[in-house]
Amino acid sequence: MISFAGGLPAPELFDITGIRAAYDRVLAEIPRQALQYSTTEGDPELRTAVADRLTDRGLPTDADDLLITTGSQQALTLLTTALVEPGGVVLVEDPCYLAALQTFAFAGARVVPVPTDDQGLIPAALEEIAAREKATLLYIIPTFQNPTGRTLPAERRAAVAEAAARHGFWIVEDDPYGELRYDGERVPSIAADPTAADRTVLLGSFSKVMAPGLRLGFLRAPAGLRRACVIAKQAADLHTSSIDQAAAARYLRDSDLDAHVAGMRAAYQERRDAMLEGLPAALPEGSRWNRPEGGMFIWVNLPDGHDATALLRTAIGHEVAYVPGAPFFSGEPDPGSVRLSFTTHSAEEIGEGLRRLAKTFA
Repeated sequence: MISFAGGLPAPELFDITGIRAAYDRVLAEIPRQALQYSTTEGDPELRTAVADRLTDRGLPTDADDLLITTGSQQALTLLTTALVEPGGVVLVEDPCYLAALQTFAFAGARVVPVPTDDQGLIPAALEEIAAREKATLLYIIPTFQNPTGRTLPAERRAAVAEAAARHGFWIVEDDPYGELRYDGERVPSIAADPTAADRTVLLGSFSKVMAPGLRLGFLRAPAGLRRACVIAKQAADLHTSSIDQAAAARYLRDSDLDAHVAGMRAAYQERRDAMLEGLPAALPEGSRWNRPEGGMFIWVNLPDGHDATALLRTAIGHEVAYVPGAPFFSGEPDPGSVRLSFTTHSAEEIGEGLRRLAKTFA
């Protein structure tokens, strides 16, 4: 089976040697501290390192602005606990990251989709919906979005910030993929826009750049909301694993994460390009797809009359898999949409997988 379904980092690219060395040093030098209970806010050294990385990327941040979480998924759960009452309105891009939709559903939120186009969320649609609905928050992945791979342009980010300031909703800016850029120029974070700085929360993760098994993420938020999330985290798990935080902090001190990420970007760019090169021959005539500047996903729209969910069984019979796009929609689903991930296979395997995929439409 060649699977383009999972949104997973490539395991052969993990820096196993560097991570093992970081754990060894922590256990040799500060074993009692690393194995003890810790503060809910997180390891001070790790928070300082994260703050420095965010500042270097154009978002001035202090260690005290941050809460370390058990993956950025927990950060989203904590925010939802702190902000969303049953029946409260949550705005989302349509389509949207599936686990976010699940989080909001468990909280009893009323999820309202905001239409998108090939450049992401449509500001005029957001303005119209926000004027009509008293929303608690907008959840958005503006850079290399999951599932579409789209990046929201700077002018639309500014419009989102202005809408939040005008209508009083929070912006939850999820950025798990931002360091995986292959083309183009970095677009400033929404959180860096002073228009909505007092109501924007940034979520980040080490899953895509270090290793997802560490389950380390972070939340950057204004003080009042951050404190509410700290209290929610105390009720959830007291604190994120002390030893994993200490090892990550040591890794960031002793290793060159930027150089490691640069190697990942080179490998992923080759794989993205291999998939883009093979799609014309693999998909039926009339299909459309985007060319993401980074991240892990390509979004495909099959011609009218094609149902990606129904075709998946046929694809699996040819030993290739993908994710149908319909479950990512909270509004009217597009049955012909498909998410393809290119990160976990070599260029040669991608070529073979696309040849198998072509048989699905034969």
